[in-house]
Amino acid sequence: VVPAGGLSLDRQRWIGSRKKFFLHVDPLSCLFRGKFLHYLEEAFAESRLEFQGQLRELAHPVCFQVFVSSLRNKKCVLYAKPPFGGPEQVLPYLARYTHRVAISNGRLLSLEDGHVRFRARFATPQS
Repeated sequence: VVPAGGLSLDRQRWIGSRKKFFLHVDPLSCLFRGKFLHYLEEAFAESRLEFQGQLRELAHPVCFQVFVSSLRNKKCVLYAKPPFGGPEQVLPYLARYTHRVAISNGRLLSLEDGHVRFRARFATPQS
């Protein structure tokens, strides 16, 4: 979520963007790619990534660095547009996706031989 404006350099007042312009998508795409790769490398350095199956070789630091380097030259496509229902609808819309997960970590019981076991609750049908 990007507000249409920002704080002044002295952080004392809000400066709104012009009505028909906020950000060019190309520089924003480059910024997003750079931030994403930075945090990806940080997660790797802190051993917070797991590589399974065909990606297992990326666990080796040299292979991971070669992979990340190849991503630096890829075009990152970012699509930005105003919200359909107006700005008031954006946060409730995003909250439905960010605060609900299909299977939370607390419900996971095991992963063995490619099978996942998890705890589930089923609602009883109401008449």
